[in-house]
Amino acid sequence: MSYNDLLRESAKKAGNVVCMGLDPVLDTLPNESMNKTERITTFFDTLFSAMKKRGLSVAAFKPNLGFYQALDMPREKDFSGSVALSNVMDLIRSYFPETPIILDSKRGDIAKSSLNYAKEAFSSWQSDAVTVSPYMGSDSVLPFAFENKGVYVLNRTSNPGGAELQNRLAIDPIDEHTVYPLYIAVSHMISAWSDEHEGIGAVVGATNMTEFEDIAKYYADKDIPMLIPGVGSQGGSARDVLSVMRKCSYDVLLSRINSSSQLTHPWKKGPAPENWLDMCLDNIEKLTLEALIK
Repeated sequence: MSYNDLLRESAKKAGNVVCMGLDPVLDTLPNESMNKTERITTFFDTLFSAMKKRGLSVAAFKPNLGFYQALDMPREKDFSGSVALSNVMDLIRSYFPETPIILDSKRGDIAKSSLNYAKEAFSSWQSDAVTVSPYMGSDSVLPFAFENKGVYVLNRTSNPGGAELQNRLAIDPIDEHTVYPLYIAVSHMISAWSDEHEGIGAVVGATNMTEFEDIAKYYADKDIPMLIPGVGSQGGSARDVLSVMRKCSYDVLLSRINSSSQLTHPWKKGPAPENWLDMCLDNIEKLTLEALIK
């Protein structure tokens, strides 16, 4: 099954286009007496089990590699974070076997180096998709274009500093009298790459709705998945995002609206409150209702 087909099928089965970010902050988690690996694994096992019991499902999961590998101490032969991520991915495959896993690692290098990062994401971690940076061009991005895998290229990101570079004006390479923001130029490149390699998509933040609408409109007649961070603690609205995509006639089933801390540790700082599980479940349910595909 192609990655785009996987996105459409998983959205239909979940009934929504929510992507659940899995970015554990150790100090916020319960079970303080456990070691790092046990604490993260137990937290997500408890949360996923409770989601199943409440009948909650999402359309993708997105662990950010840095949150896990920052807990490793390789020089001390301690790989607690990496083992925890492996356990979390096993849990996803067990509880939600048909739901795509997007490894958020934002890789970007050239030639064989990029290929090795691609093997890391798809062969070593066995993820369904990965996030990459476009700054070094096609020989950086295209090594990630594995068959039936997804590649989300940073397009217009949700962070405030994104405008410092992404909104700079660029000259059209064909018509030198035409200028547009760099994020539009990147959109053109993503479209060209996608024409040759199905599954190449875009990371487009929900915190800049004017730019989001520009990009959604451009992708509307193209088969380009969008990963949409910025909903929840960053201030973006799932309802607004869906409204814009429908207005632009973009295929909503190819989108994934991501929220991370708002779903996994909305209390922000530790220790976790006694009702932590209900807080997480309530926020997950709220977002899935806001991001219904019907």
